[in-house]
Amino acid sequence: MRNVSIRKKVITYLADADEKKVKAVYTLLEKDIERKSEFKLPESKLKQLRLEKQKHLNGKTPSYTWEEVKERARSAKNK
Repeated sequence: MRNVSIRKKVITYLADADEKKVKAVYTLLEKDIERKSEFKLPESKLKQLRLEKQKHLNGKTPSYTWEEVKERARSAKNK
Protein backbone atom coordinates (compact mmCIF):
# COMPACT_ATOMS: atom_id res chain seq x y z
CA MET A 1 0.00 0.00 0.00
CA ARG A 2 1.34 3.45 -0.91
CA ASN A 3 1.97 6.13 1.71
CA VAL A 4 -0.73 8.35 0.24
CA SER A 5 -3.31 5.59 0.67
CA ILE A 6 -2.17 4.90 4.21
CA ARG A 7 -2.35 8.58 5.14
CA LYS A 8 -5.87 8.88 3.76
CA LYS A 9 -7.04 5.81 5.68
CA VAL A 10 -5.49 7.04 8.94
CA ILE A 11 -6.96 10.53 8.53
CA THR A 12 -10.38 9.10 7.76
CA TYR A 13 -10.16 6.73 10.71
CA LEU A 14 -9.07 9.43 13.16
CA ALA A 15 -11.82 11.78 12.03
CA ASP A 16 -14.42 9.34 13.34
CA ALA A 17 -12.47 7.52 16.08
CA ASP A 18 -13.51 7.70 19.71
CA GLU A 19 -11.56 9.99 22.03
CA LYS A 20 -9.55 7.21 23.69
CA LYS A 21 -8.17 6.00 20.37
CA VAL A 22 -7.31 9.51 19.19
CA LYS A 23 -5.44 10.16 22.46
CA ALA A 24 -3.64 6.82 22.14
CA VAL A 25 -2.45 7.64 18.63
CA TYR A 26 -1.39 11.12 19.75
CA THR A 27 0.55 9.68 22.70
CA LEU A 28 2.31 7.31 20.35
CA LEU A 29 3.31 10.13 17.99
CA GLU A 30 3.59 13.04 20.43
CA LYS A 31 7.38 13.42 20.39
CA ASP A 32 7.51 13.41 16.60
CA ILE A 33 4.64 15.88 16.37
CA GLU A 34 6.29 18.27 18.84
CA ARG A 35 9.66 17.97 17.12
CA LYS A 36 8.16 18.85 13.74
CA SER A 37 6.46 21.93 15.15
CA GLU A 38 9.79 23.39 16.31
CA PHE A 39 10.94 26.30 14.21
CA LYS A 40 14.24 25.65 12.45
CA LEU A 41 16.17 28.09 10.32
CA PRO A 42 18.03 26.79 7.30
CA GLU A 43 21.79 26.63 7.78
CA SER A 44 22.32 29.43 5.23
CA LYS A 45 20.17 31.79 7.35
CA LEU A 46 21.95 30.75 10.55
CA LYS A 47 25.29 31.49 8.90
CA GLN A 48 24.06 34.96 7.88
CA LEU A 49 22.82 35.66 11.43
CA ARG A 50 26.18 34.61 12.87
CA LEU A 51 27.98 36.96 10.48
CA GLU A 52 25.67 39.85 11.38
CA LYS A 53 26.11 39.13 15.09
CA GLN A 54 29.89 39.15 14.72
CA LYS A 55 29.76 42.47 12.84
CA HIS A 56 27.64 43.92 15.63
CA LEU A 57 29.94 42.63 18.37
CA ASN A 58 32.95 44.10 16.54
CA GLY A 59 31.21 47.50 16.35
CA LYS A 60 30.88 47.40 12.56
CA THR A 61 27.10 47.83 12.57
CA PRO A 62 25.07 50.32 14.56
CA SER A 63 22.73 49.48 17.39
CA TYR A 64 19.81 51.47 18.73
CA THR A 65 17.95 51.79 21.98
CA TRP A 66 14.29 50.81 22.06
CA GLU A 67 13.37 54.51 22.23
CA GLU A 68 15.46 55.23 19.12
CA VAL A 69 13.81 52.36 17.26
CA LYS A 70 10.33 53.65 18.13
CA GLU A 71 11.24 57.19 17.08
CA ARG A 72 12.66 56.00 13.77
CA ALA A 73 9.49 53.97 13.14
CA ARG A 74 7.28 56.97 13.93
CA SER A 75 9.34 59.21 11.66
CA ALA A 76 9.14 56.73 8.80
CA LYS A 77 5.40 56.38 9.28
CA ASN A 78 4.84 60.15 9.10
CA LYS A 79 6.71 60.55 5.81
